[in-house]
Amino acid sequence: MKGILAKKLGMTQIFTEQGERVPVTVLEAGPCVVVRHKTIENDGYAAVQIGFGLKKESRLSKADLGQFQKAGVSAREHVCEIHEEELAAWPVGKEFGAADVFADAKFVCVSGVSKGRGFAGCIKRHNFTSGPRSHGTHNIREPGSQSAHTFPGRVFPGKKLPGHYGNKKVTVKNLVVVKVDNDRNLLYIKGAIPGPKNGIIVVRKS
Repeated sequence: MKGILAKKLGMTQIFTEQGERVPVTVLEAGPCVVVRHKTIENDGYAAVQIGFGLKKESRLSKADLGQFQKAGVSAREHVCEIHEEELAAWPVGKEFGAADVFADAKFVCVSGVSKGRGFAGCIKRHNFTSGPRSHGTHNIREPGSQSAHTFPGRVFPGKKLPGHYGNKKVTVKNLVVVKVDNDRNLLYIKGAIPGPKNGIIVVRKS
């Protein structure tokens, strides 16, 4: 298996044997269960669909509930697909945790939905510099000139302007795995990870 679903618990710090302080994000990686196989014959690619977090059956649609009943596993709240060529090694119904996937991993890639911050200006959203604050100045936190005169007479798409900030899928690559707790299915990853506390994170091997 090349990845797992996890829940972001928060941040803490770990001290190495040399006395260095390492800021880490703690992830609850598992237990996850294999829900379904995607094969090349039926779907055109090989992957394993995994589930994480229990959910009441009364809160599921009939289609989703039938999928879990067919697999013979309890209903899960979060489901994602991980590409896997060796499907025989991960049969449907198998439960696994952080140690089964990241026992010897040194680097991982994490994907999560960043915190939504609503409508924001250019300074907060794009790290613009504010204008002068001297007497008579009105352009302090505004975006400034659009650099469009008679030609082309419009604003090009993609220009950095105020708008919705955050609430997007963010992937951070090559983060260092500091520690793997086998008993509690915890992953300690160096640095920050996108998303709020209790957010769902997809962790893959680099």
